[in-house]
Amino acid sequence: MNYCSSCGAPVSVRVPDGDNRPRHVCDTCGVVHYQNPKVVTGCIAEWEDRVLLCRRAIEPRYGFWTLPAGFLENGESTYAGAERETLEEANARVRAEQLVAEFSLPHINQIYMLYRGPLLDLDFGPGDESIDVRLFAEDEIPWEQLAFQVIRETLALYFADRTAGAFRTHTGEILREPADFRRYRVTLL
Repeated sequence: MNYCSSCGAPVSVRVPDGDNRPRHVCDTCGVVHYQNPKVVTGCIAEWEDRVLLCRRAIEPRYGFWTLPAGFLENGESTYAGAERETLEEANARVRAEQLVAEFSLPHINQIYMLYRGPLLDLDFGPGDESIDVRLFAEDEIPWEQLAFQVIRETLALYFADRTAGAFRTHTGEILREPADFRRYRVTLL
């Protein structure tokens, strides 16, 4: 950030009075510009024993599979955002009923909140951000072609809970290993 969104003057990074960490502060009007994590919400859309996955038509990870998910909008609840994202990415109507996983990804300043819920019908297809949308049984999931570690972990937890016959809400964090940016450490709390 170089300029204040309130008055347009230059900003500098410093610890404001009464705070304990560096922030972007306007040198003219004194507005403190807080930068906070983004919330990503999505849904495991269920139909019988299968779940809906989308093949990405955008970067990052073009061509890889993921759950329908995206950034929460202002004024939107997380479950409503999960339903909206499923409609946008898969043209599918879903009722988000239960939080499956909440993962913090501090290395990219994101928090994921992923729900599960039934598809309301089988009328679905690729949205603007998807090149394919399909239902997969557990043994058909393209595990090596999943776009993101958080999706892989969430699906693994979902299927383990389904096998156990009881769904829980899982909380944890996914940290990128510093020695290899493609490796992650998952901690469940």
